Amino acid sequence: MIEKVVSLSKRRGFVFQSSEIYGGLNGCWDYGPLGVELLKNIKEEWWKSMTYREDIEGLDASILMHPKVWEASGHVANFTDPMIDCKQCKARFRVDTLGDAISEKKKKKIIRAFEENLSDENKEKLNDIYNIHEELDERFEAILESKDLSFELLSEVNCPNCGNKGQFTEPRNFNLMFKTFVGPVESEDNVVFLRPETAQGIFVNFVNVLNSSRQKLPFGIAQIGKAFRNEINTKNFLFRTREFEQMEMQYFVKPSDDKKHYDEWKESRIAWYKNLGISEDKLRFHDHPADKLAHYAKEATDVEYEFPFGWGEIEGIHNRTDFDLSKHQEFSGKSQQYFDDETKERFIPYIIETSAGASRSFMAFLVDAYHEEEVNGEQRVVMSFHPKLAPIKVAIFPLVNKDRMPEVAREIEADLRPFMKVFYDSKGAVGRRYRRQDEAGTPYCITVDNQTLDDRTVTVRERDSMEQERVSIDELLPVLLNKLK
Repeated sequence: MIEKVVSLSKRRGFVFQSSEIYGGLNGCWDYGPLGVELLKNIKEEWWKSMTYREDIEGLDASILMHPKVWEASGHVANFTDPMIDCKQCKARFRVDTLGDAISEKKKKKIIRAFEENLSDENKEKLNDIYNIHEELDERFEAILESKDLSFELLSEVNCPNCGNKGQFTEPRNFNLMFKTFVGPVESEDNVVFLRPETAQGIFVNFVNVLNSSRQKLPFGIAQIGKAFRNEINTKNFLFRTREFEQMEMQYFVKPSDDKKHYDEWKESRIAWYKNLGISEDKLRFHDHPADKLAHYAKEATDVEYEFPFGWGEIEGIHNRTDFDLSKHQEFSGKSQQYFDDETKERFIPYIIETSAGASRSFMAFLVDAYHEEEVNGEQRVVMSFHPKLAPIKVAIFPLVNKDRMPEVAREIEADLRPFMKVFYDSKGAVGRRYRRQDEAGTPYCITVDNQTLDDRTVTVRERDSMEQERVSIDELLPVLLNKLK
């Protein structure tokens, strides 16, 4: 199915491969005329849900930040993945992704070789592991993620790209941040990074926003912006890319209230996707076990969507404790404490983070909207976007290009265009025009026909049900605005 979505995305102008005329740039994508509208609508709905309330402020931090920001956050030291290259085909892989291409038999063999170097105490912990299917992949992935992965273990692995066996370079760590330079001299003194996440821009502005907005705990800071990660392997269309957009909100709370706010935001965020039309059976939480939590997290969960390739994270909700503000206080020497007027206490707030990928959310809404059905012996492809997200809200057709129908249709277009995204189409049979708009996800189509010239009514056709009703031109705008709510 994902191939059909990618094909439709290019054909209808949702997403194009970046720099396609030059062969494309892997892991980078361009949003076309329909895609940029869909993405804008997603971001606007998120922004309204976050900031059209009294306890959350907006922010737009710079992409380039002082290098010490990334030292304090741990990205300079820890934002790495082990990487290997195939000596034959020169393909590059993250070590922890090789498991997808390796059979269970080989996994057991690699685990056995790995265990030969373990102490007796550790071997006892792995008793009967070969007989437990569920634990096999988990144990294998743990080995691949190990920082001291032995080069000999890769001798049993075939290259997923060319198929050659055991022809890999030794694993080496690779920092995922893009480097660039500030100023005319390219020296280590002038190195800065393209931000790998937007959250740090919020953390370093905590005091600025607190003082300028006169907020009290609990309150949040929301931001939408680009982030960049030099991924070793990009894959699955928009799911893992090198340039992407995040929609993040950091909610600052009293440490004693962290659990309450974490649970509230967890339920609020999954409800947002459901309210905008994502199928409930395609959404779930994936709670992180205690031994898998990030170094900054006390509790964490992912909102996952079931893509054609499997379940994938589209948003993370984390209790980041006071880790970030404490680190920035330590590295900057500037206090990040909050003074509570009621208790007369000073403390560093805990942070509840909601971090959604705009690009991944776009892909989830795109995949979930794609439907195929047969109508009168013909296949119909429908993008069933929620009306709030639909790139084009209304399409306007004159039935034929004569008898004043185009003039009336243009008048309707002019009346509606200031209030919504509309599309005028006068080419081809009306049925074909309907199908084109179904593929674009347009909720409503208006047809000017012979009856329009008699009584000034038009046909309004609904996308999903294909039902039609007659509406007076004079009532068209309020009727459509009501439907689009």
